[in-house]
Amino acid sequence: MSKPAEKEHPPFNYEESFRVTHSPHPNFQPGTGGAGSKFLDDWRKKGEEFGYTTIDPEKTEPKHMYRLLVGGIIPRPIAFVSSIAGDGTHNLAPFSYFNVVSTDPPLLIISCTKPGPGKDKDTAVNIRVNKTFTVNIISEPFADNANWTSVNAPRDVDEWFGSGLTQEKSLWKDIDLAKPGASPGAVLIIGLIKLIHVRNDILVHPEDTNIDPHLRAFTIEAAKLRAVSRMGGITYGRIGEGFETPRPVWNEVKEAYADHMKVEDKQETE
Repeated sequence: MSKPAEKEHPPFNYEESFRVTHSPHPNFQPGTGGAGSKFLDDWRKKGEEFGYTTIDPEKTEPKHMYRLLVGGIIPRPIAFVSSIAGDGTHNLAPFSYFNVVSTDPPLLIISCTKPGPGKDKDTAVNIRVNKTFTVNIISEPFADNANWTSVNAPRDVDEWFGSGLTQEKSLWKDIDLAKPGASPGAVLIIGLIKLIHVRNDILVHPEDTNIDPHLRAFTIEAAKLRAVSRMGGITYGRIGEGFETPRPVWNEVKEAYADHMKVEDKQETE
């Protein structure tokens, strides 16, 4: 599996660098539109200077929409989903189309995109069959382990082995969903995107040689978007750093996986 050259990026920052600060405009007053905030004024001026691009999803190739949406709707939490197939094969995979949608009852959603027409990912198939799965949140120390499980492996491959992570028994095997009461705690709304309006100054610069020229108009720079995220309590998060790790390709890792399985089988028979 190829990785970006080390010289392209500085080493990973292992320090716990999270800190809580004031909000961007702590003196904000309702109805003022953020008057007096140089940060907001500069942000507006850049939008006016570079203009906007409007994109029609119906006239845009899916691969371009993918880059635009995953780059613009950030940051997204990642569900690390473990499930079991009908034949007992264990599956482990990460999904960033994921979020919590209700607290009463406590509900979350996961979207498994289809790998092709009429095909479903193993996770979706397993959940339909067994009606049960487990979700974990991916933390930095095992991010590369989790990334390995995104490999395009055959359905009978157990990603747990390749990840090097350890299984724990689920606290619950199967739970029937209770019937909703007279006063549901949330309304889940699914909307079809008709148009996307994006500032030109947050799109990748046309001279950036690291991006395919045909994709630059659909690639958003996270550092310029400066999206915020909701955390616990009244805390919000900023995007300060990122790291790159490519998805593994099965044809490049299957021999190493097979060797690992042979070692596991040998240890079990001894």
